[in-house]
Amino acid sequence: MSIVETLQTPTTEGIPTEEKQGLFSNVTSNPLFSAGFGLIGVTAGLSLFKRGATVGASALRRRLLVTLEIPSKDKSYQWFLHWMSQQAPKRQVQQLAVETSYKQHDNGSVSTKFGFVPGPGNHFFKWRNIWMQVQRQRDGKMMDLSTGSPWETITITTLSRDRYIFEELLQEAQEMALKKQEGKTVIYTSYGPEWRPFGMPRRRRLLDSVILDTGIKERIVNDVKAFITNGKWYNERGIPYRRGYMLYGPPGSGKSSFIQALAGELEYNICILNLSERGLTDDRLNHLLSNVPERSIMLLEDIDAAFTKRTQTDNQGYQSMITFSGLLNALDGVASAEERIIFLTTNHVEKLDPALIRPGRVDLKEYLGNASDYQIRKMFLRFYDDEKLADRFVEKLKGKKVSTASLQGHFVYYKDQPLQAIENIELLWN
Repeated sequence: MSIVETLQTPTTEGIPTEEKQGLFSNVTSNPLFSAGFGLIGVTAGLSLFKRGATVGASALRRRLLVTLEIPSKDKSYQWFLHWMSQQAPKRQVQQLAVETSYKQHDNGSVSTKFGFVPGPGNHFFKWRNIWMQVQRQRDGKMMDLSTGSPWETITITTLSRDRYIFEELLQEAQEMALKKQEGKTVIYTSYGPEWRPFGMPRRRRLLDSVILDTGIKERIVNDVKAFITNGKWYNERGIPYRRGYMLYGPPGSGKSSFIQALAGELEYNICILNLSERGLTDDRLNHLLSNVPERSIMLLEDIDAAFTKRTQTDNQGYQSMITFSGLLNALDGVASAEERIIFLTTNHVEKLDPALIRPGRVDLKEYLGNASDYQIRKMFLRFYDDEKLADRFVEKLKGKKVSTASLQGHFVYYKDQPLQAIENIELLWN
């Protein structure tokens, strides 16, 4: 062996065997050495145990539990929240959110109702002897672009063997929501590209509660009912199955009230769209008119406020971005919807472009003017039921232009006081 190899290679030659064993024994019996290796062993064992427990718990969860996620964009989201607020005992829901309904009545009084639904967080409750965890999560970083509200999800967790309960739960939630709408009219307004209920469903207004001039109500009602029951006739002749109506006349003549009563008579809902809405575009308008909820009347109120003559389609001075041609295409273009009833109202029909109200877009036009003698008499008798006083009231209003809305307000003010209503009749035009 060379000198270089001797220097580079460690060797224990020359060290007695007893000394070697004593050196190893001293190292291994050192307390610090034993504690270090012991600590490493315990840490490794705990780490393996923790990892195994996590994997095992995850596998156990996948086998034993099942979850259902409901995003806030889904229709059943609100159904479930209201269902849970009714079904889950209040003691089991620790975090609540309030939903306030506000209504101002014709006589000026205000009624407010507060409803409570489960708020964000975790909730545990028992239904049909099955325990469930409900987690309502709100993502502050994500927004629902159609409403501008934070994105939310509801996650329901229960045992895998009880997964059948999800369908039963959602079915009951839907039935409960529909039952709340029985005998009522739902008003929809647009939220981005979709329709959503506006406020609480309203009690259906009776058709007899709206008094129009002779023959007007009957003509419209008969025409609408004939349209609804003749879909096959339209299809066989290749005629687009849609119908347009125009109600025009001075403010307060009962245009909107009649449409609401008509919806109640037909058991339809109402979709209201404001053409002057900020951010409304041709594409969005076409999408909304093509996706009206089933059994709904489409209502475009005060259309003269959005468009008058075609020369104003440059949108100057308007908040919306719809064009006149875009509106016409939405009403009866190639992509326009079938099975649609649409009502347009205006106070100034003379300002509208003839292309907007031609047949095919508007099939029936009716003028609702100031109260006629017939309407005045009928309204007086509805409030006071006195023929002689009704004659006096009608005679005093001869030659005066009074709206039906003004008459109703007058009669409500002098409720159960017919003589005072006659004596103060000058208040109707002063």
